[in-house]
Amino acid sequence: METLGTTLIETRELTKVYLRKKGSQVKAVNEVNLKVHRGEFLAIVGRSGSGKTTLLNLIGALDRPTSGTVMFEGKSLGDLSNRQLALLRRQKVGFVFQTFNLLPALTALENIEVALAPTRISSEERREKATTLLDIFELKDRADHLPLEISVGQRQKLAIARALASDPILILADEPTGEIDPITGKEIVTKLVELNRRHNVTLVVASHGTFPYNLAKRVVFLRDGKLVSQEEAGY
Repeated sequence: METLGTTLIETRELTKVYLRKKGSQVKAVNEVNLKVHRGEFLAIVGRSGSGKTTLLNLIGALDRPTSGTVMFEGKSLGDLSNRQLALLRRQKVGFVFQTFNLLPALTALENIEVALAPTRISSEERREKATTLLDIFELKDRADHLPLEISVGQRQKLAIARALASDPILILADEPTGEIDPITGKEIVTKLVELNRRHNVTLVVASHGTFPYNLAKRVVFLRDGKLVSQEEAGY
């Protein structure tokens, strides 16, 4: 059984190459070797275009690398089928996207409930859990509102609540405070830090600098797809 501090994720020479229309290549992630420990709060910091989102997508099994390996709980993601990867994402990983990715035709409550749909719990249990999460993020009075009927900051809170629906062991957050006002951003930071420190949820946050990454237990810097020093990254 793994305990606090053991390796949850390890990347080995991880590389992702995209082809441009004229045949040239872009290495969005370039031979990255990184370990993320269980219960850690890791910040990945870099300017726009540095490869942060691509790295998160590879770690979270949303994309497959061009070369290299992602190990998750000691198993290579490259050995898993698409169905197995989908199951891993659903059961163990919560994603918080900068663009929220909420379903516009569903209410706040339904957006969380739908994340629980693949589980075997009853509809009553799904509703109870979704209501509890809305309450935690002070959104209970917005349960029947559509995403476009609530503020941008409330949408981000809702996105985090949805990410927590399946009780993941890992939260991947891509610029979670990038599109919201400073006050709401502070509230979201507080919630994420609380999840990590009180509930031992492993947290990986990607930011170009808007997130207070000094709160993280560890910070790594990315430039042109490579891990570099803080000075090389320009911070």
